[in-house]
Amino acid sequence: MEEENNITDRLPLWNYMVAGGIGGVVADFLMHPLDTMKTRQQASLDTIKTLDVKLRNLHPIEILKIEGIRKGWYAGLSSAMLGSLPSAVLFFSTYEFLKTEMIVNRGVNETFTFFFAGLAGDLVSSVVYVPSEVLKTRLQLQGKLNASLFGYTSLRDAIFKMNKYEGKSAFYHGYSATLLRDLPFSAIQFALYEKFRQLTCHITNKTNDELNAQEELAIGALAGGISGAVTTPLDVVKTRLQTNMSQIIIQNDTTGKSTDCPQPSNQNVYTILKNFYKKEGMMKMFGGIGPRVMWSSVQSSIMLFIYQTILKHMHSENMDVNRKIIES
Repeated sequence: MEEENNITDRLPLWNYMVAGGIGGVVADFLMHPLDTMKTRQQASLDTIKTLDVKLRNLHPIEILKIEGIRKGWYAGLSSAMLGSLPSAVLFFSTYEFLKTEMIVNRGVNETFTFFFAGLAGDLVSSVVYVPSEVLKTRLQLQGKLNASLFGYTSLRDAIFKMNKYEGKSAFYHGYSATLLRDLPFSAIQFALYEKFRQLTCHITNKTNDELNAQEELAIGALAGGISGAVTTPLDVVKTRLQTNMSQIIIQNDTTGKSTDCPQPSNQNVYTILKNFYKKEGMMKMFGGIGPRVMWSSVQSSIMLFIYQTILKHMHSENMDVNRKIIES
């Protein structure tokens, strides 16, 4: 098959790591404002009870006007970037390695391979991106106007306070819910992406390397958008688990002053689903579906377009080098 023939002509693994890392960082940076809006729409009222309800539903332009770029659009960006590069490198290296190993060396079914490799890549990279995701969602909710919600003054301050008052386990709060969302998302996204590329090549009678920019962007957007829509309820549960907080009183041993300190609530997936059913309605589980679908489709489109563009350039250079070696 054409896909198998392409896989046998592989670049060194570090090429995929570089291309994936660059694609992931650029896409996450560009789409961060929309991610901030989605996170706020998905948070529970208990978590943001000190924030005007209207501010939860601001679209990006209103967030920019009221809170500015750094504390509004790009609240939590430092945490997002901290996890974006290493997690993208881990994901794509795992994904591409498994594609070659399973399809070429073991003859495993292509569709199953794409699905499994996407799932496995996300599982490996989750060790890095989950802590950054926890920090990012908290800083996004806090923003500029709600500084008292968590009381963080910076990413460094957030890491210090979480470690001191909540323990290291807080950085993986909602880990199971994050995997519940991200494993199926990545599995579906990359299975659809690979199949849509094959279908496009079949319809246009092109090879993968001959697909143009418009086709690459459309394929990535379609795969990401569908995956984002299907997994929106899981994304809402994840956001609630990572941001639902209760307040405890901490007394300073030196000054004797007492201050409120946020602590993770005792909620789990079951209690959150029960709350949706009894209090908020099940439709709330699709809160932020618009921003999520838009984010996942555009982010996927940008990331995978950059990824493929860099790989095509590397493959072309590699072919030129091999040609010169043969000619000499």
